[in-house]
Amino acid sequence: MKRRLEKVRKERLEKIKKLEKLGVSPYPTSITLIGERITAEKAKNSLGKEVLVAGRIMSLRSHGAIVFLDLKDFSDSVQVFFQKRVLGDRYSQIFLFDIGDFIAVKGRVDKTQAGEITVFVSDFQFLSKAIRPLPSSWYGLKDVEERYRKRYLDILFNKEVKERFLLRTKLVREIRNYLDNLGFQEVETPTLQPLYGGANAKPFKTHLNALDCDMYLRIADELYLKRLLVGGYEKVYEICKDFRNEGMDLTHNPEFTMIEYYEAYADYHRVMDVTEGLFKHLAKSIFGKMEIEVGEKKIDISRRWPRVKMVDVIREKLGINVLQESKESLIKFCEDNSIELIGGEEKGQLIYTIFEHKVTDLLVDPIWVIDYPESVSPLSKGKKDEPGWVERFEGYIGGKEICDGWSELNDPLVQRARFESDKKAARKDKEEAQQVDEDFLEAMEYGMPPIGGIGIGIDRLTMFFTNTWSIKEVIIFPTMRPLRGKKS
Repeated sequence: MKRRLEKVRKERLEKIKKLEKLGVSPYPTSITLIGERITAEKAKNSLGKEVLVAGRIMSLRSHGAIVFLDLKDFSDSVQVFFQKRVLGDRYSQIFLFDIGDFIAVKGRVDKTQAGEITVFVSDFQFLSKAIRPLPSSWYGLKDVEERYRKRYLDILFNKEVKERFLLRTKLVREIRNYLDNLGFQEVETPTLQPLYGGANAKPFKTHLNALDCDMYLRIADELYLKRLLVGGYEKVYEICKDFRNEGMDLTHNPEFTMIEYYEAYADYHRVMDVTEGLFKHLAKSIFGKMEIEVGEKKIDISRRWPRVKMVDVIREKLGINVLQESKESLIKFCEDNSIELIGGEEKGQLIYTIFEHKVTDLLVDPIWVIDYPESVSPLSKGKKDEPGWVERFEGYIGGKEICDGWSELNDPLVQRARFESDKKAARKDKEEAQQVDEDFLEAMEYGMPPIGGIGIGIDRLTMFFTNTWSIKEVIIFPTMRPLRGKKS
């Protein structure tokens, strides 16, 4: 394989020299053919017209005095026809072309005898020489890792992959349209932060030489967005990269994209209203329907999504009333049902663990699960007259969590106590705890309005709307283990 590659590269490098001897630049700066370039897709709908098209050669068929090739751009592919009698002495340059090269062609669009729409070339320009050969076939699922590492080839050869990323772009655009129309302001907050917070996650740590201080890549933008509400903003959102130094699986990547939005004078019911409207807007504006496929299920999201307390969902699905259970009985339930514990969990943590491991997969129809234990929700506002519980919600569809939000704490004294309590909570890695952020607490002490907020993973949102349940399939360049010692 390596020898063959070197042979091909050598042959193509020789063709570069031959092009240069002919006075043809193998890598010109622009198209010099006269005319306005159009897409291959548009060219195929321009029968009888003179067109200028550019793209990559994907196939090449020579028959002596004529050559057919397929030219592909981002929109489509179009057949191109070269004739020696038309091009004269320049016709010989075509034999220096290879699959993978970029060219521009000018000519009339007509049909061949076989009835295929074709550009009959009257002029052409060489644009870029490919030194490596394109693979004759792509690996698909046989070598998934190769697809992720060479996503440029994956997009080039697999239309469904390209369509998935185009849909992701549409989702982000429509999210902005929806929130902008509701009066939200898009902002930017720091990626490098002196202290991490806003989620329970282990951070990436770095050092800023200019200031000689340690910094962290953000795990969430929540605490900075809330600072803006102290400053007078009333509706804010940010779409940004977050980084969590944790495990990788089908739904988690260390670098991922989130949207978080916050609204002053709103509670978690208002945020659920906005978010339910967002999902319905995305479904209608992009797909034109409210029926979404999740796994093998078709789910109608058009109806109002019920809002059910976590304890009631557990009772319905598992037949146990966790409020009446003791801490010891919940531990025994976990042991009997092979739910791993790390030891030291409070009752609220046990309830949440049981819900997460035994209930979420059963939530097929759209549902808001509301009112979570305080011990797993350090930034959420407590429920009035229900000590130990907070106004937090998660959205589930098809057994998949799609978002997480809450009524935000705006009492600085309670927030300080929650930060300190969270650092003592039972968890596998203490670095995942919320830190006591003095700067954020100071901002809160200047006065923070009531707030409702939410975070939604753009990657997970794309997985949901494309029914693709591997996060690496919806991130163009997912995090991969570096290849060591690879020469070719």
